[in-house]
Parts: sequence; C-alpha cells; structure tokens
Amino acid sequence: MQSQLTYSAEELCRLAATVLETRGVPSDDAALTARSLVQADQRGIFSHGLLRLPLYSEALRLGGINPAPSMTFSWGGDAVATLDADGALGQVAMQAAVTRVIEAGRKHGIAAVAISNSSHYGAGAFWSDQLADAGFLSFITSSTGPVVAPHGGLTKVLGTNPLTLGAPSADGWPLTADLATSNGAYGKVIAAKNEGRPLPEGWAVDAEGNPTTDPEAAAAGSMIPFGSHKGSAVAVLLEAFASSLTTATYAFETVDIWSNPASRMNNGHLVVGIDTEAFAGRASTEARIADLQQQVRNAGPAGKTVHAPGDPERIRETEAGSTVQLPASTADQLRTLAQELSIPSIL
Repeated sequence: MQSQLTYSAEELCRLAATVLETRGVPSDDAALTARSLVQADQRGIFSHGLLRLPLYSEALRLGGINPAPSMTFSWGGDAVATLDADGALGQVAMQAAVTRVIEAGRKHGIAAVAISNSSHYGAGAFWSDQLADAGFLSFITSSTGPVVAPHGGLTKVLGTNPLTLGAPSADGWPLTADLATSNGAYGKVIAAKNEGRPLPEGWAVDAEGNPTTDPEAAAAGSMIPFGSHKGSAVAVLLEAFASSLTTATYAFETVDIWSNPASRMNNGHLVVGIDTEAFAGRASTEARIADLQQQVRNAGPAGKTVHAPGDPERIRETEAGSTVQLPASTADQLRTLAQELSIPSIL
C-alpha cells in the first residue's frame, strides 16, 4: 500500500479550484468541481478524486473540455428534458441537470434529464446525495470511454458505465450504491499504474485476452464486466440508457481523454429522480429506508456489524473530518501541476 499524506480539505479545494480557474473555468464552476473531487478522496474513492485534476487541466487546455460552455435545455415534456452540455465539465452539466430534476420532480413526482456533450462527472454519489437531501430516490448513469469488452468478447465496446442508486433515509446517511459495472473503475487502473502496484486478479485481460494484473497490459487490453454475463448485460443496458436518448456517443464511438486530452468525448448521462413525498410521503419512506439499513447492519454474527450500501464511504468521510489523505503519487502530480501553472501549492 502506497504511503498517504494528510492535507486540509479546504486548502485542497482552493488549490483545485485555482487550477481550474487558471484554465478558464468560472469560479463557481471551479469550486463545484473541486468539491466533488476532494469529497471523493475524503471517502477513499481515489480513482474519482484529485488524481483526475491533471487530466481535467490538460483537457481544458487542449479543448477536450470546454471551460465556459453555453449549455442548452430542451424540454421533451413537463417532467423530462435533454441538456446539451456544450463540452462542459461533467460536474457543471450534472449540477444543472440535478437542479432541474428536483424542480420538475417537485411538480410531477418524477423527473428525468438526459445529457449529451458532457465529460467525466466525478463520483456519482455526489449527485445522488443532493437528490436524497431533497427527499428523492435517484437513478444515475453515464457513458465513458471504451475500456470494457462485453462478456465473451475482446473488443472494447463498452465503458465502465457507472450506476448510482440513492435513497433518502431517516438514519441521516442515504442508502447509496455507487459502482462501476466493470470489476474496477478505470481510474483505479490509472492509480495502480501511478503507484506501481498490480491490479487485483479478475479485473482485466491483456490485448490477447489473457488475464493480467499489470495496469499497462490492462490499459492495452480491456476491463472485465462485474458478475460475468449478468454484469455484462447490465453494462450494455446502461450504455443504452446513458446515450440513446440524445446524440451522446457510445463508448465504442468515443476517443477517451485519457488517450487524447483534446478529444471532445460527448459523454451521455441520465439522471432520474423520484420525489418520495408524492408517494407514501417523505417521512414514511425515509423511516422505512432507515429500517432497511439497520436490518442489513444487524445481519452479521454476534459482535460484527454488516455495512449497508454507502456506509464505508460515509465512515471514511466522517473520520477524515476536515482533512484529506492523498496517495503520495497524487500529491506528487498535483505539486508538479501547481508548479507548471505557477500556482502556490500546499503540497
């Protein structure tokens, strides 16, 4: 395990926002994106944290991400809309979509926004948490670059196609499932490469289809869907949900910014929110979800607590408090980036 270094979350947010502003991102959008990355690191999701800031910076510099987009909503009905994000940071596009879903969901009980021309939006729980705070159940997914071969295949047809499901709870912590549909997120392959460590077995195959734990060989080969043919089926359907409602590209049509930071990826996202108040009522639903969480936690043998979905990340965030522990390799990259941009660094 690589050593980790501890920093102030507030200072890391300021550093990340300054990097983005230096690349032309408006201050509010920069602050939003910085918060999403730092929160991921606080929760131990290093694959979706500040590890990605140098990539965002380079894509902003080369045109793969538009720092100041002119996003356009088109309403397909009272409760549904599409959003052309104009190459925006995914976090900026998602914030606009989540806000609209909550507004429309309050009126109609359910709402959805499908997004095109976007980019990576960070950890999905950052968005499902907002919906849970508003009393909404949520379904969120996205297309990505091509890194996953379907079950039985060798060609990288699919992305890691994340799935985030969230539900509000009287417990105080939402019930949250936030996962890639590959055995590991692609950011974890990058992290393993940066840190000089192998991947877990069963995550990837090389270009010839042989199992590999080498991150370099995995990048040249493909990631494996979780759950064999069942997980592969879920990944394929999420690709359809994320991209087919708009002009967003499928993964196999996309050049990933990991490969070419100048690429406009045209990622598709889908956000669906269900207002619990419109059904049995928010208080009733949140009480029932809290009961479900507690039953899961109590399901272990005597003296052992089972985690409900989302618990491990929340526990890490709570323990972190106002600090962030970064892998040393990420801290090194951020230090280099700050130097290149002549930004004062805390690292």
